[in-house]
Amino acid sequence: MGLKAGIVGLPNVGKSTLFNAITRQNILAANYPFATIEPNVGVVIVPDNRLEFLNALYQPKSLVPTAFEFTDIAGLVKGASTGEGLGNKFLSHIREVDAICEVVRCFEDGSITHVEGDIDPIRDIEIINIELILADLEVVENRLNRIGKKAIMSKDKETLKEVEFLNKVKECLLRNQAIRSLEFNDDELALSLSFNFLTQKPIIYMANISEEDLVSDGNQYVEKVRKYASNEGAEVIVVCAKIESELAELSDEDKALFLEDLGIKTSGLDQLIQATYSLLGLATYFTAGSDECRAWTFKRGMKAPQCAGIIHTDFERGFIRAEIMSYEDLEKYGSELKVKEAGRMRLEGKEYTMNDGDICYFRFNV
Repeated sequence: MGLKAGIVGLPNVGKSTLFNAITRQNILAANYPFATIEPNVGVVIVPDNRLEFLNALYQPKSLVPTAFEFTDIAGLVKGASTGEGLGNKFLSHIREVDAICEVVRCFEDGSITHVEGDIDPIRDIEIINIELILADLEVVENRLNRIGKKAIMSKDKETLKEVEFLNKVKECLLRNQAIRSLEFNDDELALSLSFNFLTQKPIIYMANISEEDLVSDGNQYVEKVRKYASNEGAEVIVVCAKIESELAELSDEDKALFLEDLGIKTSGLDQLIQATYSLLGLATYFTAGSDECRAWTFKRGMKAPQCAGIIHTDFERGFIRAEIMSYEDLEKYGSELKVKEAGRMRLEGKEYTMNDGDICYFRFNV
């Protein structure tokens, strides 16, 4: 579906190291600001054990997991909203993503320079958040300057609605609060989408810690980040960039053994990928057969024809019905035939809302 998550943070917090690990790409990771100038994009696989079961059951010629993009965006600095560093360019890259993963340095290491001089994760978070708020505020004020007087003079209902909406957003930003903290009605939501506000994008905080703190799942810096994030309903993923970069070089079997030795069930990056997938309101349905077993990403709430259209537009245009069974039923009964015998195979029409784990066969006619 072309969805993107952007990795942001101050310089030298471990962004590029984590991105290398996520995408197994060897991009530049240097100990100085602006080592990453152009955003680097990598397509990542969403871990899903259900595909392994489908692969074993159907033994298809090909197995295709679902995936989406992570973008590594160069380090922001104080004053980015007014063009400090390469701020304006970086902010434009953030506008292009659907969700923000903000890396926060929660480890001490004298050999790695901190752009602000010392370790203070909350200050670092607020530096970035304020720059994003200021950038959004500029957009709002520019728009109000263009249409404010016109709305009063013309008394055009739609323009007046937009002015009211923009003033609501402006008041929020002037309180140094992200737009995502506001509740919008349907009309306001539609208006907000046209502006592509930075602080309306959902966010996950990634607390980057040392190897020593990994087993204990954090330190005093991480606890500060968790408290900050909880106040805005955001999630915190604890990672050790150094360990994740080592894990990225291993086979799946060796990776599992390494994690077991560390006493950790799931790597930080697998947690991040799953959390970002969930944050964007995404789910997975499957198509399965002897030729191919494939996972497909869709947005929760989508109807069956829309999901069919993800495969091909003709599937949506000529949609007739979908034959659907749940992954849970297939796993329970062990075969399609036994699912049918148990009366658990369903025929669904155009109004069916797809569920995570649905295994589908779409019937269409164009």
